[in-house]
Order: sequence, then C-alpha cells, then structure tokens
Amino acid sequence: MNGDEEAEFRAFVEVQLESLRGLAYLTCGDWQAAEDAACTVLARLYGRWSRVDNPGAYARRMVVRAAIDETRRPWWRRERGMSHAMPEPPPGPDGTHAVDDRLVVREALSRLSPKLRAVLVLRFLEGLSVQETAEALACPEGTVKSYTARGLAALRDILHVGEPDRGVPADVLNLRGRHEARPA
Repeated sequence: MNGDEEAEFRAFVEVQLESLRGLAYLTCGDWQAAEDAACTVLARLYGRWSRVDNPGAYARRMVVRAAIDETRRPWWRRERGMSHAMPEPPPGPDGTHAVDDRLVVREALSRLSPKLRAVLVLRFLEGLSVQETAEALACPEGTVKSYTARGLAALRDILHVGEPDRGVPADVLNLRGRHEARPA
C-alpha cells in the first residue's frame, strides 16, 4: 500500500469506525463482540484496500457477517461478559424520552434472530434501500423484503404496538432515527 492509499484508508476509518461499530452492536447485541467484528473487518479491508471498489458497502457487509458469526460461536469458545454492567458509550445530547424509546427498541431487536435484526438495522437505522441491503447481505431482494415484513411484525408483537394500556406508542417503532427515509 502506498502513502496515498494509506492516507485514504486512515480517513475512511476515522469516518466509518463508529458507524461500523454501532452496526455490529445492533446486529449482535454485545459491545465487545461488536468491537472485535469492526476491528477484524477493518484489518481485512486494509489488506484489500486497493482491490475493493466500494469500501463502505464492503465494510458494512463484512461487519454484519462478522457480527452474526459472533452470535453463532459456541459458548465455550468465548467469554461472555456482563454487558448489562458495562457502561454505554457516551451519548450525545438527547431527551430522556428518546433514550427510553431507544432502550425499548434495542431490547426488542435483541429478541429477533440475527438475520431479521441485520435486515432491520441496515434498512432502517443505516437507511439502506432494499437493493443496497440485499447487496450487503448477499441475498435476493425478495428475501430482504420478506425479512423486513417479518421483522417489523415481530417487533410490533414484542412491543405490543397498538394495544391499549399495554403497548408502546406507534412512533416508538420509528426505526429511522436521525437517518432520512429512502425509497424501497
């Protein structure tokens, strides 16, 4: 890797590291595993930097795969820390209700299968289109659409959306957060 490519890679890491780490966390639900997945992917990307056409898409696809693989590892091959006791990364300025809503949605997402969770995270939190999500997960667009429908239905059931006196308000399920909506 020459000096210019090295500088490009460093700039890429500075811009994308937090996003990749967050994507991995939302996919696997464990900050330590997310950190491992993001760092492993960036190390692999470093060696392939000059051969990768779209490093952002490549990194997202590989981080999702690495995070899903972390959830498949047998319990005796990894230590399981007390992630609930670990401090969260420092939050930005935010209202209390938004934090509560995010915690509710994060808990609900953690109850989904890794594939459904990965599709929902890529589609709604990362703001990718159906086509971009299919490319990131290396699956057909129809699979992304069906996983999206099944994942959202499962979240509505988990959150009891629309049930009086039991459910959460429907706007809690607005998964897009700060990202703008993209057309399917």
